[in-house]
Amino acid sequence: MKSLRAECRKNPPTCAVSQAFLHKMNPLPCLTACLIVLSAATSARAAQADAATPNTLSASEQAAGWRLLWDGKTDNGWRSVRAEAFPKSGWTIQDGVLSVAPTKDGAAPNGGDVITREKFADFELLVDFKITAGANSGIKIYINPSPAKGTDPSLGPEFQILDDAKHPDAKLGRNGNRTIGSLYDLIPAPADKSVKPVGEWNQARILSQGRHVEFWLNGHKTVEFERGSAAWRETVATSKFKNVPAFGELSEGHILLQDHGNPVSFRNIKIRVPVAP
Repeated sequence: MKSLRAECRKNPPTCAVSQAFLHKMNPLPCLTACLIVLSAATSARAAQADAATPNTLSASEQAAGWRLLWDGKTDNGWRSVRAEAFPKSGWTIQDGVLSVAPTKDGAAPNGGDVITREKFADFELLVDFKITAGANSGIKIYINPSPAKGTDPSLGPEFQILDDAKHPDAKLGRNGNRTIGSLYDLIPAPADKSVKPVGEWNQARILSQGRHVEFWLNGHKTVEFERGSAAWRETVATSKFKNVPAFGELSEGHILLQDHGNPVSFRNIKIRVPVAP
């Protein structure tokens, strides 16, 4: 009881019964009250710790249909966009983080882009990402790794990841449509978007339902579009993808993480898909 009284002094409950316990009144109801309060506090702290643990799912996330798209430890579920195996170099897996290894002197990427082994149609995707100074990368959707001969297998609608302040791509394209959170080279993210500083974790969210797609950055929507619509095709016609037949219009495809030769890290890659009726 002495140890409990000491704990209560460190975390004094506000109820009158518990205060009575601290002043040596009837201990039994006070003991019960303190145990309830301390148990609730411990449970809350444990829940917060679980939610903060990278590459895990909370009970509420599991109940809502989320699953991990990357386990935080291995390359299971992922492969090169150009081969069946995961790249032997160019990517590192360490301390629950999947990272692009840097290249030297502007050389071509070491490992190349990686994609999910699964294909997805309708989905909601969450990805934590962290950039380094001057870095460029992206998350692409509806990827076909076996396109027509002569077509780049990495082509698809891209959530742009970029250090807007230091990478020259931020000033290319049109109206800022190559800045972070944009639909790369097609639709710009707002200039006042919410971006964490270089070296801190950001969160990308991509919601795709039928032809409708939304990009979110750190809880704020940056772009939305209708794949295959007249407006979509007009926008594509003025972009670098104008010569790609039916760009971005696949009914399903793989999800891609881009290796642009710059150090960029990913974690907490989670997805949920609608339950079939």
